[in-house]
Amino acid sequence: MSRQVIARVGEVAPGSCKIVTVRGREIGLFNIGGTFFALSNRCPHKGAELCRGMIVGLAQSSMPGEYRLSRLGEFIRCPWHGWEFDIRTGQSWCDPTSVWARHFHVSVEPGSQLLKGPYAAETFQVSVEEDYLVIDL
Repeated sequence: MSRQVIARVGEVAPGSCKIVTVRGREIGLFNIGGTFFALSNRCPHKGAELCRGMIVGLAQSSMPGEYRLSRLGEFIRCPWHGWEFDIRTGQSWCDPTSVWARHFHVSVEPGSQLLKGPYAAETFQVSVEEDYLVIDL
């Protein structure tokens, strides 16, 4: 598993989605109240660009003709067939036991930590002796 820097926090406004390409794969980044989530931009139902769909809430009903919306802004509706997926988990609400949109872990990290990176270049001592540069190996 590799880690990739994909966007700055300010590039994904609350309640919105930003689509990025990572290693040839389109991924939708979502900001739900300051917490970030990522889903594959491919609907597992028929392959539509899932993250270009409408961000909606969960419609719940206790009886025919009545419904209420909850969890506003936490679901994405596929633009082709209207299948809805939980942005937090990728779970389908049309077929919740067997269909999931692929989701990815997202973390927010300070730029100063990323700038350092896990690797250090090998360095050498350089000195000037008359007109020559000399390094110590």
